[in-house]
Amino acid sequence: MLEGLDRSTIPSPTARSARQAWLGVAVLAAAFGIGLPFADDMQAFSLFMATGLALGYTLTRSRFGFAGGIKRIYATGEGSLTKALLIMFALAAILTAGVHWAAAEGGAVIKAIAEEGQAVIPGSGSVIPIGVGLVLGGFLFGAGMIMAGGCASGTLANLGEGVMRAALALPFFVLGSLPGLWLQSAINTSTLGELNRTVYLPDYFGYVGAVGVTLAGLVGVYVIARKYEQFRKAEGYFEKQEWPDAEKPAPEQPANEKYRFFSFRTYHTFFVTRWSLTTGSVLLAFMFLFIIITTKNSWGITGPFAGWGLALLNLFGVELTSPVFEETNAGIAAGLLNNGMGVRDIGIVLGSAIALLLAGRFAFDTKFRRFDVLIYMLGGLIMGVGARIAGGCNIGALFSGIGNLSLSGWVFGVMLWVGGMSALKFFANKVNIIGPDRHTLPRSYL
Repeated sequence: MLEGLDRSTIPSPTARSARQAWLGVAVLAAAFGIGLPFADDMQAFSLFMATGLALGYTLTRSRFGFAGGIKRIYATGEGSLTKALLIMFALAAILTAGVHWAAAEGGAVIKAIAEEGQAVIPGSGSVIPIGVGLVLGGFLFGAGMIMAGGCASGTLANLGEGVMRAALALPFFVLGSLPGLWLQSAINTSTLGELNRTVYLPDYFGYVGAVGVTLAGLVGVYVIARKYEQFRKAEGYFEKQEWPDAEKPAPEQPANEKYRFFSFRTYHTFFVTRWSLTTGSVLLAFMFLFIIITTKNSWGITGPFAGWGLALLNLFGVELTSPVFEETNAGIAAGLLNNGMGVRDIGIVLGSAIALLLAGRFAFDTKFRRFDVLIYMLGGLIMGVGARIAGGCNIGALFSGIGNLSLSGWVFGVMLWVGGMSALKFFANKVNIIGPDRHTLPRSYL
């Protein structure tokens, strides 16, 4: 998040606008108020909205992102975000394993094999088949997120932060979900769909073994990231990430100064100081568990996008009545604010906005060229197609896949990396958010 905008140029919290802070409070109140006239179940709406607000706030406050886990280490050689992602995956897998085990002991099975009326293991809907759709979708999504400057969660958070490239990418992300949904159906009903295989790790290793295998894989990726950091340092192309001064902790209180709770220092600590990436990873892992416990489903982002896309087309008099869109059209008829995942997505946008407003540091980022706009839109479109073909995005297919002990999460992650790296190589120094390839630069560049 916040890539492409130098936030250090924004006035420090000592000069922040009180109007922004009050606007943040107003946005928080409005977040729940918008559901009053439209949501059928205000209690359910409030749960999903509160969860989304917490997710968005955490993503922005800790500057946490999935696309950056690939882009940052490649661009700078610094892997703190990549390693924080691994910590989050590990903690989520450990926490979720307990929920899965308890449900399985009670006779529940994963959703993929559950018969009508049979208990389903919470979150196991993210144990998705491994096949052509997952592989192709993962590659497309990885390339698209680099082109658009953010993944699914990152695009929503960036939009809330005022990063206007997200406002350009998101509509095409949404519209790309429609051909993606059609392609998903075409693949699944063809001979290619018969090549799919669902691999739930506890079926092969037991729950303790599945956690062990997952942790071993994550440790392996951690070792690779560490060695790559060391390689980049030795090579001379390494750039350490620094916090802007405005986000650093407030100076220590002088010993002779009386402590006051209602003070700038307290406000700065609670609402301005950046959270560490580790803090963000731990909070997101627990939010992941909270979502599974409260909804029986895992965290997802892009599920409602096809409905948003159809609703957008309907505004212009375009209706898609193919059987492929039957379920999506039914969701629109039920009301978009009655879709819990969609409400949570809106909450992510608003939560990110609230984080910067309370810090007095909200600003719009419009630093891009005409060609950049084209790439953002194309990236959003490709992400939409890829997410639907794969059956999920960086959250629904990657995080929820690994977190729910499915091999599909690992396969999607590998293809996400391949697609992301391909885009970084192809668009090097061609788009404002993708710098030059280090192999074309003198060693003194960084």
